[in-house]
Amino acid sequence: MVMPTGSQSLRQADDAVAGVHRGAAGSFAGVRGAGQRPLVNKSCLAERRLLGRMLEALGNPPLRLVLWDGEEVAGALAATVRVRILDRGALLRLVADPELHFGELYVAGRIEIPGDLAEAIEIIYRALPQQRLPGIREKLVAAFVGAADNAPPKAASNIHHHYDIGNDFYKLWLDERLVYTCAYYADPAASLEAAQLAKLEYVCRKLRLRPGETVVEAGCGWGALALHMARHHGVTVKAYNLSPQQIAYARERADAEGLRQQVDFIEADYREIRGRFDAFVSVGMLEHVGTAGYGELGALIDRCLAADGHGLIHSIGRDYPHGMNPWITRHIFPGACPPALSQMMAVFEPNGFSVLDIENLRLHYARTLEHWQERFERAAGTVTAMFDEAFVRAWRLYLAGSLAAFRSGDMQLFQVCFARSGCNRIPWSRRDLYAAGGDDGIL
Repeated sequence: MVMPTGSQSLRQADDAVAGVHRGAAGSFAGVRGAGQRPLVNKSCLAERRLLGRMLEALGNPPLRLVLWDGEEVAGALAATVRVRILDRGALLRLVADPELHFGELYVAGRIEIPGDLAEAIEIIYRALPQQRLPGIREKLVAAFVGAADNAPPKAASNIHHHYDIGNDFYKLWLDERLVYTCAYYADPAASLEAAQLAKLEYVCRKLRLRPGETVVEAGCGWGALALHMARHHGVTVKAYNLSPQQIAYARERADAEGLRQQVDFIEADYREIRGRFDAFVSVGMLEHVGTAGYGELGALIDRCLAADGHGLIHSIGRDYPHGMNPWITRHIFPGACPPALSQMMAVFEPNGFSVLDIENLRLHYARTLEHWQERFERAAGTVTAMFDEAFVRAWRLYLAGSLAAFRSGDMQLFQVCFARSGCNRIPWSRRDLYAAGGDDGIL
């Protein structure tokens, strides 16, 4: 299994918070009078005070923490979200590091949130301060993620951790083309399949692809975009990806669709891209580069892009620089670092690229996640049989938390179009992006 189980994670956490246990135990002993029997099942004043201080440090979000004995601690008078903490050890871990241990405790079944999980997390996100200066730990995590965690020796391991769980797993809840990035909903009522097809075409139209052009794609997933570009726009594509399972699947699809002469799927790091191309495209890969690698990425694009070349980068992002949630980094997406737009400019500015268009598709990603979440829950029994209950709870939290982040604005989705400075092969308007037509009649 790729992810640690809840019990494995918590055994690791035991060592990290051992000092908190000892200190809290001393405080608890001081509350009881001499000769009294130890309180085994009842919470005590010291524990409730710890929770109160944690909620105060978080800005008193509308949380009502329900302890194992029924006692409650509320962060606000109108607390609307209930969180059940099922044992004393869970409380201590939560207080020691809420961002990390909340996820681990939820996966282990030692914290419960009744009702709609995504809605509860969204309420919490909206109640937290919208912009915080990063603390010391966040700065250290951001520096580590931006550099060492995405260096070539580690990049492949990070990708395998998430994307090589198994194609059969992803087939349970993604669309039929296995597109694992934000869809495009010209109509919010569209199906996931229709919206993902619309996204593929939308990217192609933004690139203004013409028959006979050459395209390089950095991070191609299961190959849907590369195959769509070749089939519907008459281009040839070199597509790079570090995931063996995704590349194998993409090659099988290219063979089945008779496109292997137009699309070359290459199992390699994007830093190994060689040659000159008319267009560069990256959808959902920048998040894995790390901000320390943006200069290198920009120089690579400069080397491989033709004189009148153009490109598009599609990436999850933030409104301001901020570190990734440590639970997500440890258990779901090691090395992940969604950038702010200001950080993305390090790809373009030093290399003579002009930004032509920036679009934020945040609500489109929220709708995509709603579809993924619904399909995942329908397949939860099958996923449990494939892995275990802890794995299901981890991915349930990951999908619900992601949905809440895009609904609340904690996360953004940027599409940035660019070209070389002075390139005049640019559109006068966006009209052609939305015109009806195309081989599939989409958009």
